[in-house]
Amino acid sequence: MKKSKFCRALIVVMLGILPGALLTAAEPSPSPPAQQDGMPALEKMAQFLAKTQNFSVTIKEGYDVVQDSGQKIEFGAIRKLLVNRPNHLRIDVEKSGGEKNLVIFDGKAISVYNENQKIYATAPKEGTLDDAIRYAVSGLGLKVPLAMMLVSTLPDEIQARVVEAKYVETATIDGLSCDHIAARTSQGVDFQFWIAQGDEPLPHRVVITYTDETGQPQFWADLTGWNLSPEISESSFQFTPPEGAEKVQFLSQIQKLGPATHSKKGSKQ
Repeated sequence: MKKSKFCRALIVVMLGILPGALLTAAEPSPSPPAQQDGMPALEKMAQFLAKTQNFSVTIKEGYDVVQDSGQKIEFGAIRKLLVNRPNHLRIDVEKSGGEKNLVIFDGKAISVYNENQKIYATAPKEGTLDDAIRYAVSGLGLKVPLAMMLVSTLPDEIQARVVEAKYVETATIDGLSCDHIAARTSQGVDFQFWIAQGDEPLPHRVVITYTDETGQPQFWADLTGWNLSPEISESSFQFTPPEGAEKVQFLSQIQKLGPATHSKKGSKQ
C-alpha cells in the first residue's frame, strides 16, 4: 500500500501549517446568528489546550491511503498521550497492523522504540515540548498526528492560518454536548472539530480532508479519556533500551551522513 504521499501531507498539517476548509455537505438546520461564527469556539479550545500543563488522552485514529486504482484503504492506530509541560511527553502507539511504538521526550532527548523489531533511535534535543515537537517533525521526519494540539503556540497558529470557521451544529459525542466547527485555511485542506461545551473546551473528535490530494483522503480521530490531572512519575518519561534492542539512526540522520554510512537495518521512524 502506498502511504508516503499521504503521510507527508499529514506531517505538514499537524506540525503547524494547520489547514482546513468549510464543510460542503448538506447544510444542517440554520444555527442562531450569534453561532454562525466558529472562531470563538476554536480560539477557546486553543487557549485552553495551550494553558493546560498536564494531561493524558487516548486517540483512536484512521486515515485513508488512495491507491492507483482510486480505491481508498484505511489504516489506523491507537495512541496514548501523557503530557507534562514544559518539557515531557510520552506516546504509546499500537497500529492497526499490530506494530507497537514508544516515543519519549524527557527534556534532553527524543527516543523512539519499535517493540516488534526491537530497535530504537535517540536524538539529543534540549528545550521545551514545543521545541521537541517541531524538531521531531521537521528535523527527524517523525509522524506525529495532531502534534499541533501539543504546542503552546496553538492560539497563534489558529489566528494565523484559519481564514474561515463556521459553526455547524451542537452535537453529542460520548454523552457530551459539543460545538461542531468546520474551518478553512489557504492550504487546500478541510478540518472539523467537535469541541466540548463548558469550562473544559477539549476536542473530542477531529476530521481532516485533503481536498488537493487525489481522491480527497481523510484523517479522523476520536479523543477519549481526557484526564487533566494524570498521575505523573519520572519513570514515565525515562527510556532505557530493553535488553537485546539494537540502536539505529533516524532516517534524517542517515541522509545527512550520506549513502556510504547506510546500514542494512536502515532507520526507524
